[in-house]
Amino acid sequence: MLQEYLKLNKNILIAFAASIIISALIAQILSDQTDYLNTTYTTIADYVIYFSVFSGLFYFDNRKKYRLVSGGTDNAKLKADLKKLVTSLGIAEIVYTVVRWVFQYYFLTINYDPYIASIASQGISTIIYMVVVNLSVKITRLYKDGN
Repeated sequence: MLQEYLKLNKNILIAFAASIIISALIAQILSDQTDYLNTTYTTIADYVIYFSVFSGLFYFDNRKKYRLVSGGTDNAKLKADLKKLVTSLGIAEIVYTVVRWVFQYYFLTINYDPYIASIASQGISTIIYMVVVNLSVKITRLYKDGN
């Protein structure tokens, strides 16, 4: 069970690292945009990169978990776990999006360089996200005994 939490957190952190780098570059490239547009476009890019990387890593780590001896897929177990994962990530994503957008917009309005505003807001939001997602995974019992 602990190993599953560690793999999930590893995947989240790697995905966030990729999205932090790309988002900072995009924020700087779009520095001539108004603050709210820069923030919005950067947040969209953040999501595209994060979910692309996270999905690939999560699939790679869990591709054998749902295999039946016959070679098929245990669709019931996969569906139940995906529902719990989407619930856990969804709650955390709502919190993350609000916190990230507000902080980046605030940092831009007080004249932080766009790439610094992006990195700082994403760093703060990531810490909050990690707390919320781990609590949500525990509450939904995604990694209960036998999973």
